[in-house]
Amino acid sequence: MTDRPSLPMAGAPAAPDEPCLDACCAAPADERGGVLAAADDNAERTVVRVTGMDCASCAVTIEKQVARLPGVSRATVNFAAGRLDAVHSTDLARDDIEAAIRRAGFGIEASADADPEPFWSQPRVRSTVAGLALFLVGVVLWGAGASTTAYASVYLAASAIGGFPIYRSAIASARAGVADVNVLMSVAVVGAAILGAWSEAALVVILFSVSNALQVFAVGRTAGAVRALARITPSEVLVRGPDGRDALRAVAEVTTGEIVVIRPGERVAVDGTVVEGASTLDESTVTGESSPVEKREGETVFSGTLNGAGGLLVEVTKEAADSTLQRITRMVEEAQGTKAPIEQYVERFSRIYTPVVLAAAALVAIVPPLLGGDFSTWVYRALVLLIVSCPCALVISTPVSIVSGIGAASRRGILIKGGEALESAGKLTALFFDKTGTLTEGRPVVERVIPVPGVTTDDAIRIAAALERRSEHPLAHAILTEAGDAELPEVTSFRSIPGRGAEGVVEGTSYLVGSPRLFDERGISLEPIAEHLATLEDAGETPVILSDQDGPRAVFGLADAVRPEAARAIAELRALGVERLVMLTGDGEGPAQRIAEQLGIEYRAALLPEDKVAAMRELRPEHGTIGMIGDGINDAPALAAADVSFAMGAAGTDAALDAADIALMADDLAKVAEAIRLSRRGQRVIKQNIFAAILLNGAFTMLAPIGVIPLWLAVLEDALSSIGVTANSLRLFRGTNAPTPLPESTSSPSADRPAVRTTTPSPAS
Repeated sequence: MTDRPSLPMAGAPAAPDEPCLDACCAAPADERGGVLAAADDNAERTVVRVTGMDCASCAVTIEKQVARLPGVSRATVNFAAGRLDAVHSTDLARDDIEAAIRRAGFGIEASADADPEPFWSQPRVRSTVAGLALFLVGVVLWGAGASTTAYASVYLAASAIGGFPIYRSAIASARAGVADVNVLMSVAVVGAAILGAWSEAALVVILFSVSNALQVFAVGRTAGAVRALARITPSEVLVRGPDGRDALRAVAEVTTGEIVVIRPGERVAVDGTVVEGASTLDESTVTGESSPVEKREGETVFSGTLNGAGGLLVEVTKEAADSTLQRITRMVEEAQGTKAPIEQYVERFSRIYTPVVLAAAALVAIVPPLLGGDFSTWVYRALVLLIVSCPCALVISTPVSIVSGIGAASRRGILIKGGEALESAGKLTALFFDKTGTLTEGRPVVERVIPVPGVTTDDAIRIAAALERRSEHPLAHAILTEAGDAELPEVTSFRSIPGRGAEGVVEGTSYLVGSPRLFDERGISLEPIAEHLATLEDAGETPVILSDQDGPRAVFGLADAVRPEAARAIAELRALGVERLVMLTGDGEGPAQRIAEQLGIEYRAALLPEDKVAAMRELRPEHGTIGMIGDGINDAPALAAADVSFAMGAAGTDAALDAADIALMADDLAKVAEAIRLSRRGQRVIKQNIFAAILLNGAFTMLAPIGVIPLWLAVLEDALSSIGVTANSLRLFRGTNAPTPLPESTSSPSADRPAVRTTTPSPAS
């Protein structure tokens, strides 16, 4: 998450000053979401990975236990992400926080780098397996005609052993003043046992424990998949010393400036710059793109990427803890712990719904017996109502979907910074683009060469390239690229003219190459090519002139090239229903119009940074949710003004990684449409989960007082609904995100959508 300001999303609920912790089966955390920050110099933040949480209500218990510690100003727990974030005074030690978590009946993961505890070795799983075995023994005894004492004793043992983790959590929850699902299940088991329903008591324990175990397994795999990315980086690397010898060292000990050896087929252990060698790397772990990327001297490599057939010497630019892959992992985990507006609404609903049903259960147990009803019958029905009333499936439906959606996006090279960004992206109806480096490649290319009569195009390119060969200017590089593999003549008496061009003698003739300003300063008439210069200006191209002592010989038209995927990306965005696509640029009218015409989008030119913000604010009333995409370096105000912002090429720069709500790790504009599709899939899954949870809960709640639902079926409904919404959410993590099919007419957006030059607002507007 970033510290940049952002405008509130339309319709988002106002954030309370403090989170409410009084809810059943809910995990109310900081509704403002995001990463917790220390409030003053005497406060610090501690993040703890918690194990053993088997439902959203567990988070409430942990929050209250930690919040009671002296010096804790805020404690929030996210069940789906398995994280506790606490802000506290520096006097409070981490050990005290971990002790409070253990007192609540939960465990602590040793470290982020440690391998997770095997699922089958977890205490809750072992208790469940033991309880299930005893329950089956009880069934066999009952079927064999054993005495009631015999099979009832076995059922009692199954309830005690299989439900031990449940009872321990229930006691901790009760002490914290939280009537969570563990408390409800414990009451139901004890009540069933008192009523003599030994087999049902044991079955309630087994069904509940099995469902929790499966839920923890499924959610843990999703949340852990992101952390697994960080663990693919080698723990050791060959470091080349000053004497030229290689020594194997721990990656954590390698410092910036050292040289490491990356052998063929190895994973890159550090972020750095290639100083020797060439190879191709698979960067899919960072960018989501599996196509091999060529790396040569001077280019950047990222930790966790897979080297191909070539060997590389790499100068370390970031220490292991600050590598791009580690930062991505941390950001994704923090994002998975944030709340989307829809999740906040669900939690608010559950806070009202659960107490109402608890009161109804009490009335069911008390009122009918007072009117002459059978006490045992109505207490049993009240116990059933207690079980079916718990909205576990409803509460976990959204956070599990968010964890899955953000995790799935990260595997595709799309870093979504939180639940609100995931939700907002799917609602976009207008998208603003920066031009340079976003819609274009950010480097000029030669669009046309216009020689004067008597000069061939090839000769003009050959001579201009020879003069520009020693220049580092981007325009010079474009002319050299245009020359390709052509043999260039030698240049004598070469002189660079900073900011203007260059001059030299080629094949016995003095030449001058550069901008029109250079020729104006030299008093060289450009009248012979005035018409060509006007043509280039109208086309938005930058002129570079080649002349000899007799006058201009040729003029080159250079322009920033449109990204090859830009047209397809624009077409996909339109197919997704993004109605308004507007380019905002500080470039002049000519270059802006040229790019906009190629892509068939609206544009506004010659804008200062504050003008871009004003343009977005002007169009905001026409569109519910607006977005902005840039490189994250020089367009921060516009990114901050958007409801959801995208940064391109975030793998290469820290600024881009931090700048936006959604960072596109690959330099690929098509990832914007992919993020929108993923967001919409996520919203569909969340709505499916909420609908199914409310439907099942409502139906069983109405049937419970009638007496048609046995206790075991109530538990089974609670278990299956929770497992069902979890499994449905995990489809986001496993599923595909295929591009939207495009109509034939949209494959070339400029063909039927001319560029529109919208009015540029004044800075004061």
